[in-house]
This record gives sequence, structure tokens and C-alpha cells, in this order.
Amino acid sequence: MNHQKIVFIGGGNMGHCLIAGLIADGYSPQAIYVVDPDPETRERIKLEYQISVFESPEQVMNSAEIVVLAVKPQIMESAINSIKSFIDFPQPLIISIAAGICTKSIATWLGEEVPIVRTMPNTPAMVGSGATALFATKHVTAEQRALAESVMRAVGIVEWLDDEALMDVVTAVSGSGPAYFFRIMEAMEKAAIKMGLSDEQARLLTVQTAFGASKMALESPQDPATLRVQVTSPGGTTEQALNILDQNKIDAIFEQVLEAAKNRSKELSNELG
Repeated sequence: MNHQKIVFIGGGNMGHCLIAGLIADGYSPQAIYVVDPDPETRERIKLEYQISVFESPEQVMNSAEIVVLAVKPQIMESAINSIKSFIDFPQPLIISIAAGICTKSIATWLGEEVPIVRTMPNTPAMVGSGATALFATKHVTAEQRALAESVMRAVGIVEWLDDEALMDVVTAVSGSGPAYFFRIMEAMEKAAIKMGLSDEQARLLTVQTAFGASKMALESPQDPATLRVQVTSPGGTTEQALNILDQNKIDAIFEQVLEAAKNRSKELSNELG
């Protein structure tokens, strides 16, 4: 994989973290190129990773084997229009990391037979702990699927989808999901401080507990329900606390949470596409 020429269209936060992950994973910096109109972004990336940066796609698109569309959804169409005349044959693999832009829209703007992999990474990718869903169009070869997976695996786990419509569910679960956990941690910190812990104590204990619970859930062969039962002694403190959550219908709350996020994802996709 180190010899595949990969061009990033956009050097923002997510593109930046993918580049960092790829290089940390052993990808050759000499094979990575970035196109970004902002001179400060180009200079920062060049200095940090010693990779080639360009202001215009015409300077670098020749013989590109992978093109990562790492721009904001609102400017995706204009970004594609800026590169499509420079794409050579055989056509490169197009990887989109823009939320809400479906493959049909990308194919309409870029070309119906271009191989496209749509991805939905989340912000923990910035610390190498992302969760990314991928969907490939019928023009993507098995080799290109493996390439796309290797790129996204550099910043976390990956999961392939057979139905692109499920991207809206993924957006609700893992795309928006970090904010749900941050909100829960925020509430726990506030309650702990109100009950007497210092700000620093409340933050450290809450964040480490969240990390530890996630690590246990990720590494254990048992599901979260079983893990919950194992740490809940009959008549104990945990049981009393969980009773409050159940009385307030936590399952129903999260059904509403995910449904709201999924529906908004559909709306944005229709607006942007």
C-alpha cells in the first residue's frame, strides 16, 4: 500500500488526522499529497509531515490512485468540479469522508462509473480511536475495497455496510455518538462537584471511568447487558442508581435520541445532495 499515490482534497481536521494515522501506520509520506486553497493549512501540513502540498488539483492529480474528498459537505460539489477534468484513466478510487453526501450525488457530479467509497468516520479518529462505516459502489473492485479499508483503519475500526441507507443510522450511533457520551460525562461531573468533589477530581474520575468501561466493553466477549449485571450487586449502590435510570425510561430516551439524529441525517443528505 505504501506505493499508492493518495491525494487529499482538503487538509482540514479529519483529513489532517487521516494523514497522521497513515504515516504512523507506515504509509510513505512521499506518496501523500494535499490540495488546499489555504496557504496556512498547506504550510502547517508540509512542516508537520514533510509531504507535498498544492494550491490547485491540476498540479497533482496526474496518476493519482486514491483521492480522498476531505472537504465540508457544503462545498463538495464545487470541490469535485475542480478535480474532475484532471482525473486520469484508469480512474482512481474516490473516498469521501463528507457527512451527508450520498454516492449517487458524487457519481452525478464526477461520473457514473467512477469507483466511490463513502465513509462515515467520527471525531475520535483524531486520537486514533475512531469508528468508521464504509459503503462501496458496484464499480469498486475488491482491491480498492481493501485500499479504502486500510486508509480508514489507520484511525480506528471499520465496518462495511451493504445498504447505503444505513449511513443515516451510523451517523446517529457513531457519528453523533461521541457527543452523547460527552454530555453524560458532563452531567456526572456536575453532580459529583455538587456533592463535594473538586472540579479536577470529578473530571478525572468521570473520564477514567468512562474510558475503563468502554475498554471493558470493547475487549470483553460479553455484551454490555451482561457486564452491567456483573457489576450490579442486589440491593447495592449500583442497583439503586440504575433504578433511577430505568424509572426515567433511559431506553426510550435513547431511541428518541437516535431517531432524531437519523432523521436529521436524512434531511441534510437531501439538502446537500
